[in-house]
Amino acid sequence: MDSSSTTGADGLPDLEREYERARALDTDALADAIESIGFSCTRCGACCTAHGENEEHTATVFPGEIRGMQDATGGEWRDVARPIPYGLTEGPDGLEGETFEWALQTDGCGDCSFYEEDECGTGACTAHADRPLICQTYPFSLALGGMSQPMGEPVESEALRVSGSEERSSASSRTQSDDNDGLLRAHECEGLGREISRDDAKALAVALKRRAIREIEETMAVSETYEPTDPDRGEIVVHDSEGAKHPDGTPL
Repeated sequence: MDSSSTTGADGLPDLEREYERARALDTDALADAIESIGFSCTRCGACCTAHGENEEHTATVFPGEIRGMQDATGGEWRDVARPIPYGLTEGPDGLEGETFEWALQTDGCGDCSFYEEDECGTGACTAHADRPLICQTYPFSLALGGMSQPMGEPVESEALRVSGSEERSSASSRTQSDDNDGLLRAHECEGLGREISRDDAKALAVALKRRAIREIEETMAVSETYEPTDPDRGEIVVHDSEGAKHPDGTPL
């Protein structure tokens, strides 16, 4: 599994080129783009709950984030995370096969297990201070023209330059017009379009940059450590940046 093997005109593998773009992101320009779209959380809970009977809430979480949430909540690995179901198949004893990510654990209704509502129906995260980067940055994601695929289809997007020395593309430019452009993507959320303070926009921008860098680092690490497992094992194997693991987080 070598996801960084394709090279471009500059001779860099795609994933390394994307990594350099992530590291070069100008957080001030990114904050400008966030302000242009606008966002304020309404605590509706839509991003923390299941969508439909067979659509469990799925938010990816990194191994280090899982351990941080374990420390904060006193839970076990399985209390925090589950193997992401993509790539798994139904076997005689349940799901089996290989997958390459972890997702936050869900409850019996398919909602995030850390989500709760008060008597008025207002949503809250019981691990808010230690929530993973994907939760910190929703409803935004970044597309940097490389191999990683941000979650879902956006409802709005804003073009931006990854280099701090150049001005961000105008709001009318909604596509990646050349090899130096990135794209801030906004996903479905009732909080979009609301006024956001500069401080909050900058904090979101910093978290988005951290997330972009971290996602690529994780992908590269998986590429380096991946070794196929026996397809007849009859169990789930999760490949993450630390190697192959059982569903309870212990090494294979």
